[in-house]
Amino acid sequence: MISKTLLIASLLTSTLYFAQEKKTEKAKFNQELATSLGADQYGMKAYTIVMLTTGSAKIDDKTQMSTLMKGHMVNIGKLADEGKIIVAGPFLEKNKENYRGMFIFNTKSKEEAEQWVKTDPAVQAGVFSYEIFPWYGSAALPLYLKHHEEISKENP
Repeated sequence: MISKTLLIASLLTSTLYFAQEKKTEKAKFNQELATSLGADQYGMKAYTIVMLTTGSAKIDDKTQMSTLMKGHMVNIGKLADEGKIIVAGPFLEKNKENYRGMFIFNTKSKEEAEQWVKTDPAVQAGVFSYEIFPWYGSAALPLYLKHHEEISKENP
């Protein structure tokens, strides 16, 4: 008779082996998907990152600041719905560069990214300033957005 410990160890080993086997299987290349995402031969493409920094405006009126931040969030949602913004979010800690948050825009054009970031009411009011950088990342990055809605109970 096999002991419970030996049986459990055997099952765990089999499960781990199966998980490792499955993980090492290479996904089949999907040319249609690669083309639709603008992927190069490495599955990558150019994007533009915008680093939001603390702007020069000092707004003490809490109602005005709240209105600007709501507008900031609405604008992010609009740009995401239009497929222009792929990633947006604040930094959780202060840093020496004074970065407050970042956007990854679905464009390789710094000029186009600047036009889009300037639609942000908080940028327009001077609450945020920004720096723009070209970036090279996975062309599949935009695909996470549809799944984000499936896992979020509320919008900020």
